[in-house]
Amino acid sequence: MATTESAATNPGLNLSIDRMTEHDLVEVCQIEDLSGLSAWGWDAYHHELQSRGDSIMLVARIDSSLHGFELAGFIVARTIADELHVNNVAVRHEFRGRGIGSVLLQTSLDEGRKRKAKIAQLEVRAGNEAAQNLYRRSGFEVVGRRRSYYRAPVEDALLMSLLLAHNVQASQD
Repeated sequence: MATTESAATNPGLNLSIDRMTEHDLVEVCQIEDLSGLSAWGWDAYHHELQSRGDSIMLVARIDSSLHGFELAGFIVARTIADELHVNNVAVRHEFRGRGIGSVLLQTSLDEGRKRKAKIAQLEVRAGNEAAQNLYRRSGFEVVGRRRSYYRAPVEDALLMSLLLAHNVQASQD
């Protein structure tokens, strides 16, 4: 699954999308913390790495000699039966707006399709318009709301969904 992507991001970024490894977890947790995501923490990511069969855990790597760190962002998703559930997506603040989140999301959606997922689903904070816009640009639509789903601060979650099987069929026509 290791793939080099640069066309969807700013030129010169030297970005690659790779499987997440245990060695990435310190930076993943740092990005998670700086992004204000509901905390999973090192143990949860490590446990998810151990259940490789259904997990999709990707990182966006950049040239560390230019920035002092190697990861620009990450995504964690999981296939369950014929569904892809996107759990966490985050990009370092200084790299937002360069298409990295889109590349991570599209790569995980493509992997879900390969695994025969028919639908992708996720929850997003009702107040996180930037994330909602990322998901809408990828074809997700709001299909519901979970009241007081998030803690610290308490906030509703919007349920968003994307039909993957339809996209596969459309691309074959």
